[in-house]
Amino acid sequence: MRHTRPRPDFPPSAPVVPPLRLLVADDNPVVRAGLTVLLSGREDTTVVAEATDGREAYEAALRCRPDVILLDVRMPGVDGISALPHLVRLAPVMMLTYSHEAETVREALRLGAGGYLVHGEFTTEQLVRAVRDVREGRPHVTPGAARALLAGLQSSAPAHVEAEPPVNLDELPPIPLSQLQRRVGESYRSRFRLSTREAEIMDLIASGMTNQQIAAACFISEKTVKNHINRIFAKLDSTTRSQAAAKWLGVA
Repeated sequence: MRHTRPRPDFPPSAPVVPPLRLLVADDNPVVRAGLTVLLSGREDTTVVAEATDGREAYEAALRCRPDVILLDVRMPGVDGISALPHLVRLAPVMMLTYSHEAETVREALRLGAGGYLVHGEFTTEQLVRAVRDVREGRPHVTPGAARALLAGLQSSAPAHVEAEPPVNLDELPPIPLSQLQRRVGESYRSRFRLSTREAEIMDLIASGMTNQQIAAACFISEKTVKNHINRIFAKLDSTTRSQAAAKWLGVA
């Protein structure tokens, strides 16, 4: 009787993930061409359309249905901010621009931009990761945009408020904003043993808020905020807000 050898059990093939389909909207032909070459030469991303202003971006998005739109702020004709409310109905939008004025950053995020990246502040891999995260609803900002937001918050604070050393965002690499929402249950944070309220306050410190702003956000007094911060600094073995933020975000 002839015996057949059993077939080996091979693991199932990994599913093929299609590349993210991107639309690049920028009036600068050099920037537009550079991004297209950069992002189309990869297995995980491809540029399916280009546009020189907001109107072209909208028409291209209707036609091509991209996964993510990379949008400049200042363009002739219909600019990025004007087009943004219409584009976010079609696909997630990542602002990709040289503009980092506080009002522009705030307005873009208010109108629904999934992130705000300033040219010169990210690598190719960070750009691709940010685009993928924005597609999944996890927003990103680079330090220039974060500094603009922080400056806007600080300029709106009353003049008599005691100055507090801000978090030095230059010391921190670009990080997803969603990382600021994570809680103590994560492995690298669990060792700090912060309470739920302390973790909430540490998240707000890392986002650049002052004690007064934290008090308003948490509906507690500034004195209570300071007491929490003293305990937080002791648990994180830190003496400054920047040092504590770097440890809390896992980049120290």
